Amino acid sequence: MASDSSDDDRPLAGTNSHKSAPKISPAADRKMDKLASRARPAPPNVSIRNGPVGEDAMDIDATPNGGPKRKGRSSLGQAVNYKDESDSDDGAPLAKRQKSKHKQEDSDSDDEPIARKKNGAKLPPSIKDTAMVDSSDDDQPLGTKIAQRKAAIEKSAAKKKPAPRKAIKDESDDEPLAKPKKRQSNGVSAAKKTNGVKKEESDSDAPIAKKVKKETPAKGKAKAVAVPAKKSRLVKEESVVNSAADEEEEEEYRWWDAPKKEDDSIKWTTLEHNGVLFPPAYEPLPKDVKLIYNGTPVNLHVDAEEVATFFGSMLHSTQNVENPTFQKNFFKDFKDILKETGGAKDMDGKPVDIKEFAKLDFTKIFEYYKSLSDAKKARPAAEKKAEKAERDKFEAPFMYCKWDGRKEKVGNFRVEPPGLFRGRGEHPKTGTVKKRVMPEQVTINIGKEAKVPDPPAGHKWKAVQHDNKATWLAMWQENVNGNYKYVMLAANSTVKGQADYKKFEKARELNKHIEKIRADYTAELKSEVMADRQRATAMYLIDKFALRAGNEKDTENEAETVGCCSLKFEHVTLREPNTVIFDFLGKDSIRFYNEFTVERQVFKNLKLFKKPPKADGDDIFDRLTTSQLNKHLSSYMPGLTAKVFRTYNASYTMSKLLQSLPVENITMAEKIKLYNDCNREVAVLCNHKRTVGAAHEAQMEKLGDRIKGLKYQKWRTKMMMLDLDPKLKKKKGAGYFALDGDITQEWLEEHQNFLVEEQRLKIQKKFEKDNEKREADGEEKLDDKELKERLKVATELEAKYKKENKTKKVGAEGKGPTVEKLEAAVSKFDDRIKTLELQCADREGNKEVALGTSKLNYIDPRLTVVFAKKFNVPIEKFFSKTLRDKFKWAIESVGDDDTWEF
Repeated sequence: MASDSSDDDRPLAGTNSHKSAPKISPAADRKMDKLASRARPAPPNVSIRNGPVGEDAMDIDATPNGGPKRKGRSSLGQAVNYKDESDSDDGAPLAKRQKSKHKQEDSDSDDEPIARKKNGAKLPPSIKDTAMVDSSDDDQPLGTKIAQRKAAIEKSAAKKKPAPRKAIKDESDDEPLAKPKKRQSNGVSAAKKTNGVKKEESDSDAPIAKKVKKETPAKGKAKAVAVPAKKSRLVKEESVVNSAADEEEEEEYRWWDAPKKEDDSIKWTTLEHNGVLFPPAYEPLPKDVKLIYNGTPVNLHVDAEEVATFFGSMLHSTQNVENPTFQKNFFKDFKDILKETGGAKDMDGKPVDIKEFAKLDFTKIFEYYKSLSDAKKARPAAEKKAEKAERDKFEAPFMYCKWDGRKEKVGNFRVEPPGLFRGRGEHPKTGTVKKRVMPEQVTINIGKEAKVPDPPAGHKWKAVQHDNKATWLAMWQENVNGNYKYVMLAANSTVKGQADYKKFEKARELNKHIEKIRADYTAELKSEVMADRQRATAMYLIDKFALRAGNEKDTENEAETVGCCSLKFEHVTLREPNTVIFDFLGKDSIRFYNEFTVERQVFKNLKLFKKPPKADGDDIFDRLTTSQLNKHLSSYMPGLTAKVFRTYNASYTMSKLLQSLPVENITMAEKIKLYNDCNREVAVLCNHKRTVGAAHEAQMEKLGDRIKGLKYQKWRTKMMMLDLDPKLKKKKGAGYFALDGDITQEWLEEHQNFLVEEQRLKIQKKFEKDNEKREADGEEKLDDKELKERLKVATELEAKYKKENKTKKVGAEGKGPTVEKLEAAVSKFDDRIKTLELQCADREGNKEVALGTSKLNYIDPRLTVVFAKKFNVPIEKFFSKTLRDKFKWAIESVGDDDTWEF
């Protein structure tokens, strides 16, 4: 730790030029108020070649309203299901992530293993007495706790010699992809590959031997029918992309086992695809459905009507439509389009001047779209299935491309439909109209020899290019923020897998340099050169507290989000002796608020950087930009940037936490809980927060009712034991047979009624399914008499419950019931209750922490694979099918080795 002696009067150099930094006198240092904030250079342009920049960049997955789809949720009118789910579900992480989307999807967990109260009822305690993140009510800020724990991990790890890494052949994520071997399929030879790149441009065209051989067909299978040579030639000439929906099995390309290519700037040699899929045209409202202004129905031009439906169809999303900024931006754009299209008119054709948003009534529009939605949901399953099959058939040509002859899935081939921009957090442009993207705005990237996809009839592409150093297939610029949108390959594609691998390997490589980097910036915290001192302070904050580096923004067109290098005067509050309080909008307009205890020298530096005449709006680090910081970091390690520190710190912290876990005889649910607790620490470290969902309370109540339902079933089972052997009451004690204190008589009777109604509903659905099947088979339908006969089971159950409530006795059920069988059933109920209680604690503790982002982008997936191997947990408990495909390289490269270390 730096010495506590004051350096406030040490001569500091502060000049306009970053190249020369002469010393200044002590008098000049005491007059720091004369230093003006320096303007930083404009941010670098968006990478047109390689698509979205940064490890956080995600593919644009189009939804009806553009951004990640958010559905309004309501617990009203929804039946509560107390029924227990399957055992596999009981053990799974509580995860329902979108979609995002980034939903995405992933496990919820608990950052408070201590028992908490929810609506007056105690939540179950964690399996550990001490929390992974201390949640006691002391005065120590959460950020400081995380930083201290991270420091302790690093200190303990320094004492141990790191284990040698397992060598992995491939070191590049951008190597040219090998051409697959030609093979016969039903007698038809593989389509001839054309190379649109001259030989001298790349010497990496040689195919790589496949590591996985295709299995020989089993005996007894029909042989492929040979196709005449002439017909074969005709087939070869057809577009390979047009047969993208073909179910033909492809040989697996194990790029992680392939040798490294010399030239990794060439991304592909041949590329074929069918372009992008545009959203359907707008369908006008029926004549009786109108926007109402000040009580008067109005007629609108079809373009203005479409914009009105954007707002009217989402009235259920109160979080958006009741947001004043959302309303203001929408109304501004709506009035602009009214001007362009001739305005609104009443039923007699007289102009209606729409001036006030409050007088607009979208109720009729909302009711119309809700009725369409309800009707769509109510359709028979067969109709839904047929529609999906038709949609899949229509989308099939766009879903895949041919990348160096390999069939690769395209991640987001749909162009975003028009709608209202929502944004995240407090985005200043929320509610702005996202205009329809036309083919004239779209640039296509494709191989020179490939057929250029046809644009929609009557349109043309903005441009067609053949850039084999770019990884995107199509690109356009949206109107809200002026950002470029890219059509990229899917997350499980070779290109994306290589990018992930390279990112995590770069973070692992930082292990070799981190000690020198830390030693250097610690020494420079006292540098006499202002630029160096600011850089060292920023590096300290980025390394210790996982702050994002931050980039300069055009605040008029973008949300005013900041990172470390772009912190303003008002974002940092200092409290003696060494506490720093950060309060600013971070990425996605998520508020970053935290208190950190820092080294005394860092505190004094920040105090110096905030000296007058600096005031609100002025930069804290006025001698530093992100590009300058990254240039300095690259001198330690090629390709090292500030954002690598987040990946490194997240993975390093996760690695040490997982290594410190006790290997003991615990249940599957407890193992998953341990993993989630570690993941939560990383999420808190990286400030991966989320707002509490509107349905959270209802979900917790439903989960609590499920636990109560299991406790009730356990009590009934015990009462059956008592029915078989009344002496057990004396042996086990009256308390063993008492009903759980959380269950009141009123709740019990309500639950029994629910079980009876649930039974009736099951019988009714089974009856309807049987009739559908009989009708499809041409048999006569079952009559209502049969249904009444079946419903007797529910009536008998209702009578049984009434008798039990009256007599306080439960008769033994089942075939040949014995006390031993019933005791085993009680034990199973206990296990299921414990699992649900762990999940309940997970969900409650994770309501404001997003685990998905850290697991998807920051924690090396090989750590999760090693944990699963070490603790004998199926990888499916941590990675969904999508993530298993995305991280197949990690699963395969680790194999059965549970000693791999980050």
